[in-house]
Amino acid sequence: MDDVRLAEHLLAGGAALLPTDTLPALAVHPSAAALIWQLKARSADKPLILMGSDPEQLQAALGQAWRPEWLSQAESTWPGATTLVLPFGGALTAALHPGGATLGLRVADCGPLQALLRRTGPLATSSANRSGESPALNLVEALAQFPALPWLEPLPWPPASGQASMVLAWRADDGHPGSWQGLRQGAMSKRGG
Repeated sequence: MDDVRLAEHLLAGGAALLPTDTLPALAVHPSAAALIWQLKARSADKPLILMGSDPEQLQAALGQAWRPEWLSQAESTWPGATTLVLPFGGALTAALHPGGATLGLRVADCGPLQALLRRTGPLATSSANRSGESPALNLVEALAQFPALPWLEPLPWPPASGQASMVLAWRADDGHPGSWQGLRQGAMSKRGG
């Protein structure tokens, strides 16, 4: 589907397959996050990622102040293949990470995806594979696992790395200023992150 019709589909609660700069994504509006766990046959204790078109869109969606260190990291790695896990509470965290106190955020370096996200607002995402299966590396592999889902056109999608994003989490304890902890190695950000 083109980005206008696909945006309408997502905003109405449907799921779709989208390109990113790393691996194909399975995406829904955050209010329909449970659909991803159902489609993937995945436990809801595995959090989803909130993907936005740019850092400002994610900041507005969360409606909470960002520490200077978070803004600096976002500026140095986004758009790119880095997911930042930040300590946020609220409705979005409850929807995408039930029972959790952190939320993974990402701005992918993928023009068609960014254009769609400007229409839809941030989307809940996960890699396009069923739980326990290898991640799909392209649209053909994603459609083999989710044949009934629409996908973002036009084709071909921009080239992707074929690796999951790097994951950095902000860790802070009482009395300590906080620091970044690597949770997963992955594709390197194109911005050198």
